[in-house]
Amino acid sequence: MARDLLAEYGAVRKTGYYNVLVMRVASPTEFVMKLDRRLQRNSDLLAYVSRIAPVAYAFDFETPEDFESRMQEILAGLAPGLSGKTFHVRMHRRGLKGVISSPAEERILDEALLQLLRDQGTPGAVRFDDPDAIVDVETLDHRAGAALWTREDLKRYPFLKPE
Repeated sequence: MARDLLAEYGAVRKTGYYNVLVMRVASPTEFVMKLDRRLQRNSDLLAYVSRIAPVAYAFDFETPEDFESRMQEILAGLAPGLSGKTFHVRMHRRGLKGVISSPAEERILDEALLQLLRDQGTPGAVRFDDPDAIVDVETLDHRAGAALWTREDLKRYPFLKPE
């Protein structure tokens, strides 16, 4: 049912993981806004979907080092939006158990962002309680994606649930 409901927004396909679908949309921001309008009219989709995690950046990787390198590039692009703000990285890993550790990667990426912000002269701080923003990192085997969600985004679009 969720697959049918989401299909109106983009190409949806099953994964090898129970209750996990992926989809491709032209614009994650536009998708979130359209989905929000639909949910305001009729929350039927939420009966079938517990979490929606659009990503603005996506890439394939082979090794943990490759993953971290590619994420460093993305973080460099996100850093200006986090200048002087509180944030944390939240990673949801599917697959690669024993190869990539979500808690370890979250710490590595938090530290990388902190260093980027210090280098820019606009230090930020990691905070888990009501941060200004959350960097949501999703992996599905050797595919990864990331998005930056502000406190305001998360209040406006409660279906995002990056935590």
